[in-house]
Amino acid sequence: MIRLATTNAAQKRAQAKVEYNAFLAACPSRQLLDRISDKWVVLVLCALGGDTSGRPDASSHAPRAMRYSEISRLLAGVSQKMLTQTLRSLERDGLLTRSVTPTVPVTVSYRLTDLGLSLHDMTRGLRHWAQSHMDEVLANRTDYDAT
Repeated sequence: MIRLATTNAAQKRAQAKVEYNAFLAACPSRQLLDRISDKWVVLVLCALGGDTSGRPDASSHAPRAMRYSEISRLLAGVSQKMLTQTLRSLERDGLLTRSVTPTVPVTVSYRLTDLGLSLHDMTRGLRHWAQSHMDEVLANRTDYDAT
């Protein structure tokens, strides 16, 4: 009699952790995908990456440190709570650093880490794709809703 090996839930989670296969339900990379697919994360990464012109061919793509208020002004519609949560989560994941300068009032600035810069390269493309194809998507939505 041939006995097939079976795996229990804990073994499946351990296997998913080792392989980081986002298609597996227990894979922790799903949490990271959830975080980095957030619109505010994409926009913060683009802002800190210097990608603020809105044009894919713009030459001002130099990453730079930005103060909280600069980021807040740039990201129209973001609430203070959401921006704070987004910045904290990106700092926790090692995608940006937070620097505090003891001035009156205190100056806090944010800068992408090397890990954050590597992700910025991809999010910049995603943002440009969305901006470039929005007319087509809106037309498709109109067509779909009409049927």
